[in-house]
Amino acid sequence: MTVTAAEHGLSVRQILALERIAAGDPEVVAGAGHLDRPVRWVHVAEAADVGVMLSGGEMVLTTGVLLAGNAHARTEYIKSLHRAEAAAVVLGLGRAFPSPPEDMRRAAERYGLPMVVLHRPFPFAELTEEVQSRLVRRKFAAVSLSEGIRTALTGLITAGAPLQRLLDEIAAHSGCPVVVANLAHRVLATAGERSAVDDVLRDWERIARRAGCADGADWYRADLDGRGERWGSVVLCGYRGDGPTGRLLAERAAEALVLHRMLGGAAHTWEEQSAQGILTDLVSGVVPARQLLPRARAAGLPVNRRTFAPLVVRDGDPAELGHLLRLLGLSGLAAELADGATAVLLSLARDQAAGPLTEHFAARLRTGAGEQAVVAAAEPCTGWDDVPAGLREALHIARAAAGTPDVPPVVRLRDVRLRGLVRLLRDDPHVQAFAERELDGLLYADDPGLLPVLRTYLATGRNKSRTAQLHHMSRPALYRRLEAIESLLGLDLDDFEQAASVHIALLAHDAQRG
Repeated sequence: MTVTAAEHGLSVRQILALERIAAGDPEVVAGAGHLDRPVRWVHVAEAADVGVMLSGGEMVLTTGVLLAGNAHARTEYIKSLHRAEAAAVVLGLGRAFPSPPEDMRRAAERYGLPMVVLHRPFPFAELTEEVQSRLVRRKFAAVSLSEGIRTALTGLITAGAPLQRLLDEIAAHSGCPVVVANLAHRVLATAGERSAVDDVLRDWERIARRAGCADGADWYRADLDGRGERWGSVVLCGYRGDGPTGRLLAERAAEALVLHRMLGGAAHTWEEQSAQGILTDLVSGVVPARQLLPRARAAGLPVNRRTFAPLVVRDGDPAELGHLLRLLGLSGLAAELADGATAVLLSLARDQAAGPLTEHFAARLRTGAGEQAVVAAAEPCTGWDDVPAGLREALHIARAAAGTPDVPPVVRLRDVRLRGLVRLLRDDPHVQAFAERELDGLLYADDPGLLPVLRTYLATGRNKSRTAQLHHMSRPALYRRLEAIESLLGLDLDDFEQAASVHIALLAHDAQRG
């Protein structure tokens, strides 16, 4: 009689732990170090040449009645089971063998074949029935799990769900942290309970080395590859279920992630999305910087004894900026934030000067992107906890410098001066009322071209020649425009205090409009 088992079978140890087999008083007399072998099926046989009927992974049950009185046949019997890669042999003691035959025991020990004897009479049919029912249940559960997670993930992909949503679903099914890493073992995305994920990331260097080899006792890895290219892996870290189920979950996760990537559902690469998540969380302050440190380290950013230079590039391309960082041999993250601003966080060794390196970065950026490229730079940070404030400062500088003519390649806080201060105060109701009052006659004028002329005139320090040049008009035409502006506002632009007042109002108006 045979009982076929699925890949999700039982080990020899698990079968021996079944309550029903305890009635036979089992004892492991050989091969105790190999009890975790998987049992693919149970085979009840008395034939001396049973090995020819096996294909591997069987637990063979026998009374040995045909082996009694022939020592050579007994050792050959064990040898044939070993050659057939049987999982174990169970010998029922009784008329044929009242005690374990020493020659069989020695042979089993020599070949590493688990040998179990049953000291009390035990119907083999009960064991095969018990194992069969458990294997069927496991097979059904495995199929149900496989189809369930495949259906869920396919539905999310069809609906255009982002990568993070897929990973959240995988983590929900596996009940453990899920990590996606590239070929350099840099973490691209994670999912799972935050504290558990942070524990994994804190120890990621060791886990990455371990995950790069083969499955372990509690973690499972599956390669991410498609179209002949392998680009990373997905790892279930600390999965508490059985090994076959862990491997199945990892494989289903890999299938979904490969499909998601091949369909091109994301506008940015997974590396860019990883950097974007870290930098966005740093800027927002929703997650404390200290909690983001493991994520940044696992993403490949050096963080120990480093100086951090927070930068923001207006209208920068994260992919191009990342390429420039690699070209210059600089460590850093680059990602797009809101309003078309791209944050760049440089990680420098303590003996590297942040100022000259930032200037060099900006110069190379202008060489490739043109004279319009502007880098807003905050003060370097020697502590990770200061990075969020530095990024917010760089973002503020970039926004304050927007629309300002003739700015240097690297703009710092001192360069935005009054414009920066007004932007910080733009949401104050008193500032808003002041701007509305000062510009009231001009905001709703019939000629919409007057406001840009006033903006340029004040930004150039009331330089009429430069203003006329920038607006491609003659000096007499500019004079007429300025006279119309003075008439609508009821002021004299040659008066410094009045010009300064309307300039501040215009800066506040522009800041409020973003």
